[in-house]
Amino acid sequence: MSLEGLVGLLVTIIVLGLVFYLLWWLVGYIGLPAPFDKVARVLIGLFAVILIIGLLFGGINVPVLRIR
Repeated sequence: MSLEGLVGLLVTIIVLGLVFYLLWWLVGYIGLPAPFDKVARVLIGLFAVILIIGLLFGGINVPVLRIR
């Protein structure tokens, strides 16, 4: 993998991290009732982990979310 590819991957991971952090903050800011708050946070965390692991292993194409 070239240096340009690694820099692009790093920028993508940082942008995704910021997006998921803002979603996490928004769920806390809105103040959902107890069960919905937990479900929303679990779903945000699950999607973040799946996307970042997929990016690191190259198994998920981010724009389409397609597993190879």
